[in-house]
Amino acid sequence: MSMTALVVCGGLAGGGVALLVRELVPSAPKLGPTLRRLDPPATRPGEQARRSNPSTAWAARWAERMPGGLPRTDLDLLNQTPEQFLVNKVALALLGLLAPVVLLVGWTLMGLSVPLLIPAGVGVLLAALLWFVPDWGVASEAAKARTEFAYAAAAWMDLTATRMASNVAADQALEDAARIGRGWAFVRIQEALLRARTEKSSPWQALDDLGTQLNLTVLNDVADIMRLSSDDGASVYDTLRNRAKALTSELLTAEAAQANADSEKLHVPAALLAVIVMIAVAFPAVLNVFTI
Repeated sequence: MSMTALVVCGGLAGGGVALLVRELVPSAPKLGPTLRRLDPPATRPGEQARRSNPSTAWAARWAERMPGGLPRTDLDLLNQTPEQFLVNKVALALLGLLAPVVLLVGWTLMGLSVPLLIPAGVGVLLAALLWFVPDWGVASEAAKARTEFAYAAAAWMDLTATRMASNVAADQALEDAARIGRGWAFVRIQEALLRARTEKSSPWQALDDLGTQLNLTVLNDVADIMRLSSDDGASVYDTLRNRAKALTSELLTAEAAQANADSEKLHVPAALLAVIVMIAVAFPAVLNVFTI
Protein backbone atom coordinates (compact mmCIF):
# COMPACT_ATOMS: atom_id res chain seq x y z
CA MET A 1 0.00 0.00 0.00
CA SER A 2 1.42 3.39 -1.02
CA MET A 3 1.92 6.28 1.37
CA THR A 4 -0.82 8.27 -0.41
CA ALA A 5 -3.35 5.53 0.23
CA LEU A 6 -2.31 5.38 3.88
CA VAL A 7 -2.76 9.14 4.26
CA VAL A 8 -6.20 9.01 2.60
CA CYS A 9 -7.35 6.11 4.79
CA GLY A 10 -6.07 7.85 7.92
CA GLY A 11 -7.83 11.07 6.94
CA LEU A 12 -11.11 9.26 6.35
CA ALA A 13 -10.85 7.48 9.71
CA GLY A 14 -10.04 10.75 11.49
CA GLY A 15 -12.93 12.50 9.78
CA GLY A 16 -15.33 9.76 10.86
CA VAL A 17 -14.15 9.98 14.47
CA ALA A 18 -14.44 13.79 14.43
CA LEU A 19 -18.00 13.57 13.01
CA LEU A 20 -18.97 11.04 15.68
CA VAL A 21 -17.58 13.20 18.50
CA ARG A 22 -19.40 16.25 17.10
CA GLU A 23 -22.74 14.42 17.12
CA LEU A 24 -22.29 12.95 20.60
CA VAL A 25 -21.41 16.27 22.26
CA PRO A 26 -24.60 17.82 23.74
CA SER A 27 -25.80 20.86 21.83
CA ALA A 28 -28.10 23.74 22.71
CA PRO A 29 -31.83 22.96 22.31
CA LYS A 30 -33.44 24.25 19.12
CA LEU A 31 -36.40 26.60 19.18
CA GLY A 32 -37.86 25.32 15.89
CA PRO A 33 -39.11 21.91 17.12
CA THR A 34 -40.77 23.51 20.14
CA LEU A 35 -42.61 26.06 17.98
CA ARG A 36 -43.70 23.30 15.59
CA ARG A 37 -45.15 21.32 18.49
CA LEU A 38 -47.22 24.36 19.47
CA ASP A 39 -48.60 24.69 15.93
CA PRO A 40 -48.43 21.27 14.23
CA PRO A 41 -49.74 20.72 10.69
CA ALA A 42 -53.27 19.45 10.22
CA THR A 43 -53.61 15.68 9.92
CA ARG A 44 -56.31 13.39 8.61
CA PRO A 45 -58.54 11.60 11.10
CA GLY A 46 -56.92 8.44 12.46
CA GLU A 47 -53.40 9.41 11.40
CA GLN A 48 -50.60 10.26 13.79
CA ALA A 49 -49.33 13.80 13.78
CA ARG A 50 -46.18 14.01 11.69
CA ARG A 51 -43.79 16.82 11.05
CA SER A 52 -43.93 17.72 7.38
CA ASN A 53 -41.81 20.85 7.18
CA PRO A 54 -39.38 21.06 4.23
CA SER A 55 -36.28 20.75 6.40
CA THR A 56 -37.24 17.21 7.46
CA ALA A 57 -38.88 16.05 4.22
CA TRP A 58 -35.63 14.70 2.78
CA ALA A 59 -34.91 12.79 5.99
CA ALA A 60 -38.35 11.19 5.95
CA ARG A 61 -37.97 10.13 2.31
CA TRP A 62 -34.57 8.55 2.83
CA ALA A 63 -35.58 6.94 6.11
CA GLU A 64 -38.38 4.98 4.46
CA ARG A 65 -35.88 3.39 2.06
CA MET A 66 -33.18 2.59 4.64
CA PRO A 67 -33.01 -0.60 6.74
CA GLY A 68 -34.73 -0.22 10.09
CA GLY A 69 -37.08 2.60 9.08
CA LEU A 70 -37.70 5.69 11.17
CA PRO A 71 -39.12 5.39 14.73
CA ARG A 72 -41.26 8.50 14.43
CA THR A 73 -43.21 7.98 17.65
CA ASP A 74 -40.09 7.54 19.78
CA LEU A 75 -38.34 10.47 18.09
CA ASP A 76 -41.33 12.73 18.74
CA LEU A 77 -41.35 11.63 22.37
CA LEU A 78 -37.63 12.32 22.78
CA ASN A 79 -37.87 15.57 20.78
CA GLN A 80 -35.27 14.43 18.26
CA THR A 81 -35.34 15.39 14.60
CA PRO A 82 -35.11 12.82 11.79
CA GLU A 83 -31.96 14.56 10.53
CA GLN A 84 -30.16 14.06 13.84
CA PHE A 85 -31.23 10.42 13.98
CA LEU A 86 -30.05 9.69 10.45
CA VAL A 87 -26.78 11.54 10.95
CA ASN A 88 -26.08 9.40 14.03
CA LYS A 89 -26.78 6.22 12.05
CA VAL A 90 -24.57 7.27 9.14
CA ALA A 91 -21.76 8.44 11.43
CA LEU A 92 -21.71 5.18 13.38
CA ALA A 93 -21.88 3.13 10.18
CA LEU A 94 -18.93 5.05 8.72
CA LEU A 95 -17.01 4.59 11.95
CA GLY A 96 -17.53 0.83 11.81
CA LEU A 97 -16.62 0.74 8.13
CA LEU A 98 -13.39 2.71 8.63
CA ALA A 99 -12.32 1.21 11.97
CA PRO A 100 -10.43 -1.70 10.38
CA VAL A 101 -8.50 0.80 8.25
CA VAL A 102 -6.62 1.94 11.36
CA LEU A 103 -5.53 -1.61 12.10
CA LEU A 104 -4.63 -2.16 8.46
CA VAL A 105 -2.45 0.96 8.45
CA GLY A 106 -0.70 -0.19 11.64
CA TRP A 107 -0.05 -3.66 10.25
CA THR A 108 1.24 -2.22 6.99
CA LEU A 109 3.64 0.12 8.78
CA MET A 110 4.97 -2.87 10.73
CA GLY A 111 5.64 -4.67 7.47
CA LEU A 112 2.90 -7.27 7.87
CA SER A 113 1.02 -8.41 4.80
CA VAL A 114 -2.73 -8.63 5.41
CA PRO A 115 -5.28 -9.46 2.66
CA LEU A 116 -7.66 -6.57 2.02
CA LEU A 117 -10.61 -8.96 2.10
CA ILE A 118 -10.33 -9.46 5.88
CA PRO A 119 -10.52 -5.76 6.98
CA ALA A 120 -13.15 -5.11 4.31
CA GLY A 121 -15.38 -7.90 5.62
CA VAL A 122 -14.87 -6.82 9.24
CA GLY A 123 -15.66 -3.22 8.30
CA VAL A 124 -18.91 -4.21 6.60
CA LEU A 125 -19.99 -6.30 9.60
CA LEU A 126 -19.19 -3.48 12.04
CA ALA A 127 -21.00 -0.95 9.87
CA ALA A 128 -24.10 -3.17 9.72
CA LEU A 129 -24.03 -3.65 13.50
CA LEU A 130 -23.46 0.01 14.35
CA TRP A 131 -26.18 1.07 11.89
CA PHE A 132 -28.84 -0.28 14.25
CA VAL A 133 -27.25 1.07 17.47
CA PRO A 134 -29.21 4.39 17.28
CA ASP A 135 -32.46 2.41 16.89
CA TRP A 136 -31.73 0.43 20.03
CA GLY A 137 -30.69 3.56 21.89
CA VAL A 138 -33.83 5.47 20.89
CA ALA A 139 -36.07 2.55 21.86
CA SER A 140 -34.38 2.27 25.26
CA GLU A 141 -34.55 6.00 25.95
CA ALA A 142 -38.18 6.12 24.82
CA ALA A 143 -39.09 3.31 27.23
CA LYS A 144 -37.46 5.21 30.09
CA ALA A 145 -39.20 8.42 29.01
CA ARG A 146 -42.61 6.73 28.99
CA THR A 147 -42.01 5.41 32.50
CA GLU A 148 -40.99 8.88 33.66
CA PHE A 149 -44.05 10.35 31.98
CA ALA A 150 -46.28 7.83 33.76
CA TYR A 151 -44.96 9.00 37.14
CA ALA A 152 -45.60 12.63 36.18
CA ALA A 153 -49.08 11.75 34.88
CA ALA A 154 -50.00 10.06 38.16
CA ALA A 155 -49.08 13.22 40.07
CA TRP A 156 -50.87 15.37 37.49
CA MET A 157 -54.10 13.38 37.78
CA ASP A 158 -53.96 13.63 41.56
CA LEU A 159 -53.47 17.40 41.36
CA THR A 160 -56.29 17.73 38.82
CA ALA A 161 -58.67 15.84 41.11
CA THR A 162 -57.69 18.10 44.00
CA ARG A 163 -58.44 21.20 41.91
CA MET A 164 -61.79 19.81 40.78
CA ALA A 165 -62.69 19.13 44.42
CA SER A 166 -62.44 22.90 44.89
CA ASN A 167 -65.26 23.44 42.36
CA VAL A 168 -62.89 24.36 39.52
CA ALA A 169 -63.95 23.57 35.95
CA ALA A 170 -62.44 20.48 34.35
CA ASP A 171 -60.46 22.31 31.65
CA GLN A 172 -59.14 24.86 34.12
CA ALA A 173 -58.22 22.13 36.61
CA LEU A 174 -56.17 20.39 33.93
CA GLU A 175 -54.24 23.56 33.12
CA ASP A 176 -53.71 24.54 36.76
CA ALA A 177 -52.36 21.10 37.64
CA ALA A 178 -50.07 21.06 34.58
CA ARG A 179 -48.59 24.46 35.47
CA ILE A 180 -47.47 23.19 38.88
CA GLY A 181 -44.94 20.75 37.39
CA ARG A 182 -41.60 21.78 35.93
CA GLY A 183 -40.48 18.55 34.23
CA TRP A 184 -40.53 17.85 30.50
CA ALA A 185 -43.67 15.73 30.86
CA PHE A 186 -45.61 18.65 32.34
CA VAL A 187 -44.25 20.88 29.57
CA ARG A 188 -45.65 18.55 26.89
CA ILE A 189 -49.03 18.52 28.64
CA GLN A 190 -48.98 22.31 28.94
CA GLU A 191 -48.23 22.64 25.22
CA ALA A 192 -51.16 20.37 24.30
CA LEU A 193 -53.57 22.26 26.55
CA LEU A 194 -52.30 25.63 25.30
CA ARG A 195 -52.77 24.52 21.70
CA ALA A 196 -56.33 23.39 22.49
CA ARG A 197 -57.15 26.71 24.14
CA THR A 198 -55.64 28.66 21.23
CA GLU A 199 -57.55 26.65 18.64
CA LYS A 200 -60.78 26.76 20.71
CA SER A 201 -60.92 22.95 20.74
CA SER A 202 -61.56 20.40 23.45
CA PRO A 203 -58.63 19.94 25.87
CA TRP A 204 -59.36 16.22 26.33
CA GLN A 205 -59.31 15.75 22.57
CA ALA A 206 -55.89 17.43 22.50
CA LEU A 207 -54.70 15.07 25.25
CA ASP A 208 -56.11 12.10 23.36
CA ASP A 209 -54.29 13.16 20.19
CA LEU A 210 -51.04 13.64 22.09
CA GLY A 211 -51.39 10.23 23.72
CA THR A 212 -51.96 8.60 20.32
CA GLN A 213 -49.09 10.49 18.73
CA LEU A 214 -46.55 9.59 21.43
CA ASN A 215 -48.00 6.17 22.37
CA LEU A 216 -48.83 7.34 25.90
CA THR A 217 -51.92 5.38 26.91
CA VAL A 218 -52.17 7.20 30.23
CA LEU A 219 -53.12 10.40 28.36
CA ASN A 220 -55.86 8.52 26.50
CA ASP A 221 -57.19 7.33 29.86
CA VAL A 222 -57.23 10.87 31.25
CA ALA A 223 -58.97 12.14 28.11
CA ASP A 224 -61.68 9.47 28.43
CA ILE A 225 -62.21 10.26 32.11
CA MET A 226 -62.43 14.01 31.56
CA ARG A 227 -64.74 13.54 28.58
CA LEU A 228 -67.27 11.97 30.95
CA SER A 229 -67.24 15.14 33.01
CA SER A 230 -67.95 17.21 29.91
CA ASP A 231 -70.54 15.01 28.19
CA ASP A 232 -72.51 13.61 31.13
CA GLY A 233 -71.65 16.14 33.83
CA ALA A 234 -70.41 13.26 36.00
CA SER A 235 -68.12 13.78 38.94
CA VAL A 236 -64.73 12.33 38.04
CA TYR A 237 -62.93 13.12 41.29
CA ASP A 238 -62.97 9.54 42.56
CA THR A 239 -62.20 8.15 39.11
CA LEU A 240 -59.13 10.34 38.72
CA ARG A 241 -57.84 9.54 42.20
CA ASN A 242 -58.37 5.81 41.70
CA ARG A 243 -56.66 5.89 38.30
CA ALA A 244 -53.69 7.76 39.78
CA LYS A 245 -53.39 5.23 42.62
CA ALA A 246 -53.66 2.30 40.23
CA LEU A 247 -50.99 3.79 37.96
CA THR A 248 -48.67 4.38 40.91
CA SER A 249 -49.17 0.80 42.08
CA GLU A 250 -48.38 -0.50 38.59
CA LEU A 251 -45.17 1.53 38.43
CA LEU A 252 -44.05 0.43 41.90
CA THR A 253 -44.77 -3.21 41.05
CA ALA A 254 -42.74 -2.92 37.85
CA GLU A 255 -39.86 -1.34 39.78
CA ALA A 256 -39.94 -4.12 42.37
CA ALA A 257 -39.88 -6.76 39.62
CA GLN A 258 -36.96 -5.03 37.93
CA ALA A 259 -35.09 -4.80 41.23
CA ASN A 260 -35.60 -8.52 41.83
CA ALA A 261 -34.36 -9.29 38.33
CA ASP A 262 -31.26 -7.15 38.88
CA SER A 263 -30.63 -8.90 42.20
CA GLU A 264 -30.81 -12.29 40.47
CA LYS A 265 -28.24 -11.14 37.93
CA LEU A 266 -25.80 -10.35 40.74
CA HIS A 267 -25.67 -14.03 41.71
CA VAL A 268 -23.93 -14.95 38.45
CA PRO A 269 -20.74 -12.86 39.03
CA ALA A 270 -20.62 -14.03 42.64
CA ALA A 271 -20.85 -17.67 41.56
CA LEU A 272 -18.16 -17.19 38.92
CA LEU A 273 -15.91 -15.51 41.47
CA ALA A 274 -16.40 -18.42 43.89
CA VAL A 275 -15.51 -20.92 41.14
CA ILE A 276 -12.36 -18.95 40.25
CA VAL A 277 -11.28 -18.87 43.91
CA MET A 278 -11.87 -22.61 44.28
CA ILE A 279 -9.83 -23.32 41.14
CA ALA A 280 -7.00 -21.07 42.36
CA VAL A 281 -6.92 -22.81 45.74
CA ALA A 282 -7.11 -26.35 44.34
CA PHE A 283 -4.71 -25.84 41.43
CA PRO A 284 -1.44 -26.23 43.45
CA ALA A 285 -2.67 -29.45 45.09
CA VAL A 286 -3.76 -30.94 41.77
CA LEU A 287 -0.45 -29.94 40.18
CA ASN A 288 1.48 -31.69 42.96
CA VAL A 289 -0.52 -34.88 42.47
CA PHE A 290 0.35 -35.05 38.76
CA THR A 291 4.04 -34.20 39.31
CA ILE A 292 4.63 -36.91 41.91
